[in-house]
Amino acid sequence: MKIEIAENYGFCFGVKRAIKIAEENKNAATYGPLIHNAKEIARLQQDFKVSLVEDFCAFKPGDTAIVRTHGIVKEELEQLKKNGIEVVDATCPFVTKPQEIAQEMSEKGYDVVIFGDESHPEIRGVKSYATHGAIVVSTVKGLEDVKLGERIALIAQTTRKVEDYMAITNYLIPRHKEVRVFNTICNATFENQEAVRKLSKKADVMIVIGGKNSSNTKQLFNISYENCRDSYHIEDENELDRQWFTDKKHCGITAGASTPDWIIQNVINSIKESIN
Repeated sequence: MKIEIAENYGFCFGVKRAIKIAEENKNAATYGPLIHNAKEIARLQQDFKVSLVEDFCAFKPGDTAIVRTHGIVKEELEQLKKNGIEVVDATCPFVTKPQEIAQEMSEKGYDVVIFGDESHPEIRGVKSYATHGAIVVSTVKGLEDVKLGERIALIAQTTRKVEDYMAITNYLIPRHKEVRVFNTICNATFENQEAVRKLSKKADVMIVIGGKNSSNTKQLFNISYENCRDSYHIEDENELDRQWFTDKKHCGITAGASTPDWIIQNVINSIKESIN
């Protein structure tokens, strides 16, 4: 069986940057999971004593708090600083940008619409920067009963599919006098999604590696599944099933933006062992 890795996959710029920041701040704690990969978080805790704190109120004056790649709610960031916590910001620059846009456009009087998952930490953070509030939708249907003004500012979660974002855009444009659309989907997302689309069209089994709570990994799996029904989303090599590869000729592999190389290599090695 041929094993082929997608042209673009794995750690993105923002995640690499965040990991480096965490490694440089031993004995600190991240507020919320730094990235959506439990195995890498465990490595940081074991090798660099970087712990995980879920409640920002648990930080004490003098503590060092690392802000997760997805960013945090604006009011919580301000409170951490007010409480005398040393804040090290590992928010991905691609996430900081929609935060800035949300604040600027809201202050200019636009109704801010955010395309994404309202429960996702990135979106909770972005929404908090909209001074006069924002509407979060995940589908066109979510807009049907929403009353909006004449001027709209549209922002997307960084890991969303561009086709779905275009559907939201196409719905809003004929219904409002002014719709400002900001392309806040990050480049790594575009590249990884296009690469998995290309590979899944020719593979007869696809392995998508990444955290089960990782939005961008879920999107990669969805795209893969559209083209290859024998697609499987796993977190590491322990979830592999030898039967998936029975009578298969071409195995494609991709990984989410929070998946470290060592996990990807473990998966590849395990697949090779299972087919020999």
